Amino acid sequence: MTAVQGTAVDIPTEDGTADAYLAHPADGNPHPGVLLYQDAYGLRPQLRAMADRLAGSGYTVLVPNVFYRHGRTPIGELPEFIDPAADPSIWERIGPVMASHTPEQIRWDADAYLGWLADSPLVADGPVALTGYCMGARLALRTAATHPGRVAAAAGFHGGRLATDAPDSPHRGAEHITAELYFGHADQDQSMPEEQIRLLADTLTAAGVRNTCEVYPGARHGYTQADTPAYDREADERHWAALLGLLKRTF
Repeated sequence: MTAVQGTAVDIPTEDGTADAYLAHPADGNPHPGVLLYQDAYGLRPQLRAMADRLAGSGYTVLVPNVFYRHGRTPIGELPEFIDPAADPSIWERIGPVMASHTPEQIRWDADAYLGWLADSPLVADGPVALTGYCMGARLALRTAATHPGRVAAAAGFHGGRLATDAPDSPHRGAEHITAELYFGHADQDQSMPEEQIRLLADTLTAAGVRNTCEVYPGARHGYTQADTPAYDREADERHWAALLGLLKRTF
């Protein structure tokens, strides 16, 4: 693995300033850019560690605090091991913040994040890739649809509610997507049941989008997050293989 440098950065947006974490190879040279979208628990040591691992494979990785409108990281205190079953107040605090995050805000913020990557001397010229976790998978799918010229590939892992009956469901932007997509679904995930998995795959294929939708047997929602009870080492390593394979094909 390549030596990695990690730093805190601020990104100006239409609605303020998003704090973020940037990880990149320590050689100081430009590398392909990856925008990593958080899960609901936000920017914390687990996501920084994931960004570092990805940067060690030769990428410049930006992890924004997508909840910056509610304050800088951390948005509320979290334990080192996050278990909502042991502390239901965690979701009582996070739920309203998630609910306030609109598709319009996602699009505006993606403008800022992708623009920042395009201007960074640590990012190679050309389109970037996205990867997202839990709610971040929705953000990645929306961003791939609203920024087709800037996104070459996008991945989503244990994402929920990607293909619903809602008029603004993320899958409805499929016709605008030019990136290659990969989704690793958890089969023990009530937020992404079999019918949504099938609808997502069928919609992407009908729109001519290059896509792979796989179900990870026995995996729970959140299987990549080592600081939660949902963590599944086997599924997590499968996620890394799939993500790095997608990036290798892209860059």
